[in-house]
Amino acid sequence: MREHEDVNIGSGANRDGTGDREEGPEGFGRAVGERLRLIRSQKGLSLQAVEADSGEEFKASVLGAYERGERAISVPRLARLAAFYRVPVDQLLPGAQEEPEEVVREADSHGAKIDLTRLEHLGGAESDMLARYLHMIQVQRQDFNGRMLTIRRDDMRAIACILGVSYEAADSRLAELGLSMG
Repeated sequence: MREHEDVNIGSGANRDGTGDREEGPEGFGRAVGERLRLIRSQKGLSLQAVEADSGEEFKASVLGAYERGERAISVPRLARLAAFYRVPVDQLLPGAQEEPEEVVREADSHGAKIDLTRLEHLGGAESDMLARYLHMIQVQRQDFNGRMLTIRRDDMRAIACILGVSYEAADSRLAELGLSMG
């Protein structure tokens, strides 16, 4: 394959027309499409919003065809879509991620809800390290809504270390940074 050719994800067929699909009629393309739709839905975006917010790089009709598995997406385009959604590329591929762990939606008495949008606007080493840690939690949970993340009690211990405060003071420090939501 020459360097300038795009590799398509999801077509299931070689250039000579012979198929390499072992997944049956649903196929890998449909599974990629399901992941694309799931991530877009978690972000709270419509197909039209993606088109508008991406400066029409991702047309609603084409993205819909990707999501239905009717059209194959190239690897470079998949990478650009992952960057647009702010998720690791592997999260857009089926089977690449681990099974999601049970997600606890309610914060317990020692958990917190973190405003991820506010965190994006903070600067400094402390917020960068916190952002990396919270991104890791999002990947583990496959939770990419991008606006808010519920932190569990066990996660608060690591957050306290990142923020350089005691476990008991972590909630207060998050509030000082404007990151607590409720």
